[in-house]
Amino acid sequence: MYSNGAAPRQLSRDECLRLMASVPVGRIIYTRQALPAVDLVNFTLDRGDIIIRIDRSGTLAGATRGAVVAFEADSLDPAGQAGQAGWSVTVIGHSSEVTDADEISRLERMGLSSWAPGQQQNFIRISPGILTGRQLCALTAS
Repeated sequence: MYSNGAAPRQLSRDECLRLMASVPVGRIIYTRQALPAVDLVNFTLDRGDIIIRIDRSGTLAGATRGAVVAFEADSLDPAGQAGQAGWSVTVIGHSSEVTDADEISRLERMGLSSWAPGQQQNFIRISPGILTGRQLCALTAS
């Protein structure tokens, strides 16, 4: 039971994708030197896959090529008019570097940029194997 009276609701796959598309930033969780690591990244969705843009020589690039990763996006309103509310979506899936020139050209036209410094020239695609989401809505008194 949640102490603030809010009740979580499981989200469908379509709801998860719709909510993820509404925010520009998420967190990629991967393994770095045999330990869990988390990076904040800009992303977009492409045909149900998560696309991030990275620096080819960065740590994230090497750690995510062909790896199983997790990705999380959320939106929270801890002091909203109706009380605490928000949602969180978690994806677990395989990541792969996009290497096809036509695909890279198409992704470049999507306008995804990165807030991170450096040359963000490479695209990583994360294909969801497991996609789960929860929405927390404050209960209103009747």
